[in-house]
Amino acid sequence: MPLEATSTKDRIVQAALATLKEEGFAGTSARAIARRGNFNQALIFYHFGTLADLLLAVLDYTSEVRFERYSNAMKGITSVEAAVTIATDLYREDLAAGHITVISEMIAGSLERPDLAPEIVKRMEPWIDLTTDAVKSMLASIGAEGIAPSRTIAHAIVALYLGINLMSHLEHDDEKAEDLFEAAKRLASLLGMLGAAR
Repeated sequence: MPLEATSTKDRIVQAALATLKEEGFAGTSARAIARRGNFNQALIFYHFGTLADLLLAVLDYTSEVRFERYSNAMKGITSVEAAVTIATDLYREDLAAGHITVISEMIAGSLERPDLAPEIVKRMEPWIDLTTDAVKSMLASIGAEGIAPSRTIAHAIVALYLGINLMSHLEHDDEKAEDLFEAAKRLASLLGMLGAAR
């Protein structure tokens, strides 16, 4: 869903989003954003205070759009196979939309800007909550509710997803992620059979 530039703040976020996707964190300066959006860079500081706050607003925007998509897609998941299929489709959407680039660049940037790290972690919490609900549903579908705490598994899944994103972004290679999803589908099919046999 593209951001409609209905206000100056929207225009700034839109320009910052495009710059982050195309120039990376290192190239996303106030000057580069202002040049892309054709506005005075002083507007960035007037509306957002700091460049970091603007970049977090970009992350909030793209995460909000994707979170709604994930929430809708994951409603009613009752099997591991369905969850893996949906996760694969969503990953491909994230890749095509540039969400993977945004989150990867923000995480990479937080290594240089430690003040960003806790803000990014805070923004991961809703994703862990959403994944926890899906894990509970999946474990129930195979009769394995007590195998491990759902939130612990959810945290591992989110960390794995971020790791896949970062590696794909660094290597400019999505084949390994696709291979992982294919392996997950085979494992999900096996777990589904085990669940059906119980």
